Amino acid sequence: MRRTTSALAVAGVLAAAALVGTPASAPAAPARDGRAAQQVHREIDYVALGDSYSAGPLVKAPPGKPTFRPDPQACARSWNNYPAFVADYLDVSSYTDVTCSGAQVADFSSPQGGENPYAAPQLDALSADTDLVTIGIGGNDYGLFGSLVDTCGRLAQEHPDEATPCRDHYTVDGVDTKARDARAIRTRIAGAVAAVHEAAPEADVYVVGYPQLMPLGAHTCDAVGFAAGDVAWGDHIEDLLNRSLRLGATSQDATYVDTQTISRGHDACAGLKAWINGSLVVFTGPKAGANFHPNRAGERGMAKAVFGVVTGRPVSKAPTNANAAPPADAIVLNPAYPG
Repeated sequence: MRRTTSALAVAGVLAAAALVGTPASAPAAPARDGRAAQQVHREIDYVALGDSYSAGPLVKAPPGKPTFRPDPQACARSWNNYPAFVADYLDVSSYTDVTCSGAQVADFSSPQGGENPYAAPQLDALSADTDLVTIGIGGNDYGLFGSLVDTCGRLAQEHPDEATPCRDHYTVDGVDTKARDARAIRTRIAGAVAAVHEAAPEADVYVVGYPQLMPLGAHTCDAVGFAAGDVAWGDHIEDLLNRSLRLGATSQDATYVDTQTISRGHDACAGLKAWINGSLVVFTGPKAGANFHPNRAGERGMAKAVFGVVTGRPVSKAPTNANAAPPADAIVLNPAYPG
């Protein structure tokens, strides 16, 4: 039977208590069944799965670290992505990060890289010893996000007098194909979560949603470059995607982590407060990151959302360090893929 009381919540509360202190009146942590009842601070084996929003391409690294982790570099995985902050906040005993830019759900069970694979199937990182799994996937399936980024800005320039040129472009025979695909991702997420449970039967599984990309309402900004109506439409597509992630997760006894709420007001039009870059890639400084992807502040904010759900504590109780610092002896470097 799937465990119903989170071992990670117990261990996470202990980790948070060590950092911020626990009131004398705090309730005792709930009991666990099986071996997980014995888990204490640091005894968490954590595996992160996902795509570029989890990998954090180009996100500014901690001092002394290269921009990309080397295992492999092709995944463009940052040392300061949200899984690294989560591993830090929970002070885990083992931290394996196989998130990879460009990943789709199919890359959970197949090598990533097509005819020239460079990364093992992500599910290979899981085992019966895994205690915690985060999953951040779905935006690349059906080309959902990538084609919007490539197309909507161009169409706004080509049709400056049209309110929704991108939505109109993707509406075929009266069907909004992006909305259709965002809803269809639910089935793929459910299948991915079921496969994770099979590979890591003792793990607590969290599906992490996508943060707020676009400003709320029908307005735009130079950083985004979409027509105003397409900004509102794009936000609707993201809402549908996150709904699919939530429903896919809960249908398979996983927990959904909402990152939209914590990131509102930090969208790509938020200027200095933005957690999401706009249409331009940023290569240096604290805002470094891929276009329409989280920067370091965004990855840290997503980690706080995960921390809050896993531990049951307010996100304000998460550590405030600017760079992720998971225990050095906990970091597992992925072996080179022979493909």
